[in-house]
Amino acid sequence: MISLRQHAISLVAVFAALIIGLFLGTGFLGDKVNSLTGTSRDRIGDLNDQLDEANAARNASDGFAHAVAPRLLHDQLAKKSVVVVTVPNSADDDVTAVKESLSSAGARFAGQLALTTGLLRDRESEKLRSIIDQSIPPGRNLRPELTDSGGRLGDLLGLLLQTGPSRGNLPAAEVATSLQSLREGGFISFTDGALNPGQLVVVVAGGAFPADSGAQGQLVGRFAGAFAARGLGGVLAGRVGSAKGGSPVAIVRADPSLSNSVATVDNVNQPIGRITTVLALRQANQGKPGAYGIGAGAIAITPPA
Repeated sequence: MISLRQHAISLVAVFAALIIGLFLGTGFLGDKVNSLTGTSRDRIGDLNDQLDEANAARNASDGFAHAVAPRLLHDQLAKKSVVVVTVPNSADDDVTAVKESLSSAGARFAGQLALTTGLLRDRESEKLRSIIDQSIPPGRNLRPELTDSGGRLGDLLGLLLQTGPSRGNLPAAEVATSLQSLREGGFISFTDGALNPGQLVVVVAGGAFPADSGAQGQLVGRFAGAFAARGLGGVLAGRVGSAKGGSPVAIVRADPSLSNSVATVDNVNQPIGRITTVLALRQANQGKPGAYGIGAGAIAITPPA
């Protein structure tokens, strides 16, 4: 049983705590909190002003890029045909904008091919290898040093869809059969009658790949390098952040055997990045693939005039 004395002591303790709490809330500590709040409010105001200035500068830069793009891109890719390849994390807006930029540069759109999530997960590599082996056109060979899924698929699709010196005259029926086998296997996707061979390729990727994506970035990077090597040049274009970690752009830039085959752009979601994609493709077509953008490993924001 609780005694009367114990009960009284408990009540005194409760009232004492309430009084101390009221004192702290309205007195010394309250003044300090108000003081800190005022300082923080000023700092937040400064940061908001800086953010507004940065946004205004970015909007001005984007507006300028939009204004000069037609003049910069005019006839840069005249009489060239381009295949566009998409990755599961690529943004539809980026893909559309890239195709519009290619059109502004005078290029002919040869068609669009999509890599699937199943391909990137690489859980059916033996099935993919079997389909690839059965899809190689008679009398043709893949590069023996390419043994990984991304490299072999890129080499095969480059042979089928890039009109480089190694392609020769492949019968359309053989190309269609090989593409159909890869689509039925769940590794690529395309629209019937809307995919034709081209001279150049643009692989549109997304931003940074998540930490748990494993070797997916490596697969895409090696695919892009092998595909581009079969034609007259190519660009791997990612969003801001795509030059980090294990993302495809970062993978290509870290491997000379890939960066010598395909150019990279790491800000395709920005107007200047889409202009750069076209100019980088032109440079790659001249045998000078480079790394452009604002991320790690870029040699310049855009190719030189």
